[in-house]
Amino acid sequence: MALPFLNKISRKKRDYMLAIDLGARRTKAVLIQRRGERFALVSYAVVDAPVFDKTISEDMLADHLRAVLDMIPVKGKPVALTVGVEDAIVRHVEMPLMPPDDVRLILKNNSRVYLQQDLSGYVFDCYFSPSSVSGASLKEAQPKAKVLIAGAKDSLIKNYLAAAKKANLIADHIVPSILGPINAFELAMPELFAKDTVALVDIGFKSSSISILQNGELVLNRVVSIGGDRLTAGLSEAMNVSYAEAEGIKVGMPTEVQPQLENLMMPLGRELRASIDFFEHQQEKTVSHVFVSGAAAHSEMMLQILQTELAIECKAWNPAAPFELQLPPQAGEFEHLASQLSVAIGAALAAI
Repeated sequence: MALPFLNKISRKKRDYMLAIDLGARRTKAVLIQRRGERFALVSYAVVDAPVFDKTISEDMLADHLRAVLDMIPVKGKPVALTVGVEDAIVRHVEMPLMPPDDVRLILKNNSRVYLQQDLSGYVFDCYFSPSSVSGASLKEAQPKAKVLIAGAKDSLIKNYLAAAKKANLIADHIVPSILGPINAFELAMPELFAKDTVALVDIGFKSSSISILQNGELVLNRVVSIGGDRLTAGLSEAMNVSYAEAEGIKVGMPTEVQPQLENLMMPLGRELRASIDFFEHQQEKTVSHVFVSGAAAHSEMMLQILQTELAIECKAWNPAAPFELQLPPQAGEFEHLASQLSVAIGAALAAI
């Protein structure tokens, strides 16, 4: 599942793909190599994200991409970039069956009809799932299907393209970050992906996303404006310590602040529970597992708090598990960071 926003670039298979997940606090990058039907993770990097007010400038983004390249030796220029959950819309709509280029054009000229809001100045992409196409009624004069639509501001996409060019890269794919964990999960746990109903929760810095997958298809996705930043800031205020101290306590000594963490995570748990309840009521299906990624997934305490609130088993998962690891010896912290790479890995898989 790619929805790359870019429809004029050739989609040839590549031996290597660099993917850069432009996060709100930290940028995560991975370099993946194709080896027959398998993949190897050759390198990765985690870099502090640049600080900016609203929209990152072209020059600042180019400098940031160069900083990532300084840490990862790259063969070739293609790169997959991500658009954060705050900057991209991803939703299902019912539309007539037609070529993707026609869908993009219709949405660009008349988004209000299908998306119920004016999104002029946006660029769109679409994904017709195989089941929605096969399930379309051929008796209709114009058969319809459920389509996954992604959109982002055209100015943002152009900014990405120009910055990549200045950094001596070619933006081969620009992917909504919410789709990254889905692509990575499909490779990491193919049987669960294909046959079960699961929820993927990615806890980011400013926001968290929930994606519910049923028999290999994304059927519900939602973004909640609660992330690690709110948890740390809440701990800082409750304990009257600095933000940096609260971050260390949250990660290193969660049992000592369990009551505070439970109170702070309760709003996130309730939002996720509401999303799951809505899905289960609409689809009459039960979510069997919740898989959590992001920095919080490394904390057993946080997983247990979520599990208590959701009343469903919550597990961390490793998006790098199916890869052959060819990392340098100094990459000893990789196991700790792996859960934070689901977006970057998924973006690379969409592009390679």
